[in-house]
Amino acid sequence: MKQLKTMMVFGTRPDAIKMMPLVYACRKRPEIDLSVCVTAQHRELLDDVLFRFHVQPQYDLNIMRPRQTLTEITTRVLTGLASVFEQAKPDVVLVHGDTTTGLAAGLSAFYHQIPVGHVEAGLRTGNPHSPFPEEMNRTILGDLCSVHFAPTEQNRQNLLDRHVSGKIYVTGNTAIDVLRYTVSETYVFSQPVLNTIDYRQKVILLTSHRRENLDGGLSEIFSAVHMLLEAFSDISFLFPVHPNPVVRRQAQTAFQGNKRVCMLEPLDVFDMHNLMNRCYFVMTDSGGIQEEAPALHKPVLVLRRETERIEAVLAGTAVLAGVERNEIFTCASRLLREPLAYQKMSLAKNPFGDGYASERIVDALVKIV
Repeated sequence: MKQLKTMMVFGTRPDAIKMMPLVYACRKRPEIDLSVCVTAQHRELLDDVLFRFHVQPQYDLNIMRPRQTLTEITTRVLTGLASVFEQAKPDVVLVHGDTTTGLAAGLSAFYHQIPVGHVEAGLRTGNPHSPFPEEMNRTILGDLCSVHFAPTEQNRQNLLDRHVSGKIYVTGNTAIDVLRYTVSETYVFSQPVLNTIDYRQKVILLTSHRRENLDGGLSEIFSAVHMLLEAFSDISFLFPVHPNPVVRRQAQTAFQGNKRVCMLEPLDVFDMHNLMNRCYFVMTDSGGIQEEAPALHKPVLVLRRETERIEAVLAGTAVLAGVERNEIFTCASRLLREPLAYQKMSLAKNPFGDGYASERIVDALVKIV
């Protein structure tokens, strides 16, 4: 039996997390000869995911440098993958989402005339500058790819509206698949402080790190947190602080010494998913958390002006809270004051799939490539 030589290329922590269940699904299929190439656009955060999921890449470009620019990331990935593709000669390259690694890998594969499959295809905000550079990355990838694995019908329609070439499959999102491997009711956290918290109280999970929020948005978000703490004596926040030095500096200024805001080192995926499972609700500017939290029945306040995951808003699992302190305060206060509003969001159906997107992607791969 001729195997399909499939290479996955990813480089950031979020991409790695979402590709892990697809790695597992490919390994179960004798029709697929899988290899993994990481760019290490994120180094330590990526390595932690690989370690926790027991995945050893066959190729590692190790491109990360201090204060790297988007141009440097793109050129290093293009240069590094040239020799990898020439050596491995894959039949198909799978990339994920909207990172600079994904865009550069798709472009490199196109240059080598290798078909590209785009996992998590078709997400759009309609604003090419928000999120930046992700919106443009995924838009260009849509034109480069031979096959598109769209999480939702809306994502499929976005691709059709752009008249992309290649086949489109609606599969669900692999972010939901990951929860099958990570979440446990008896989980013990690796950061000891998280094992001492009474999760029967209203513990809110906060994450914020997006590039477009660094100049002004973060200060508004942090001000909203202070307003909420003043208005509600029975709440507290858990805040895993992104390693970006700009985020860290502003977080320290805002919350140093505040006993009701517990600033944490970045959490691995197992800690994060289980913390999400135990918190009261989530305030975030992350993309993936908008998909994961609803699967765990946790309302999400999206700390952005627009979202490419509009399905969550339409389904009622998320609210677009923006980045203005008063608007954020109003949205959060409603969840804290109105049990029916909270219940409606927590019980709304997650629009991002049933946790078996990876198997659908593999089924499509072996039939069409």
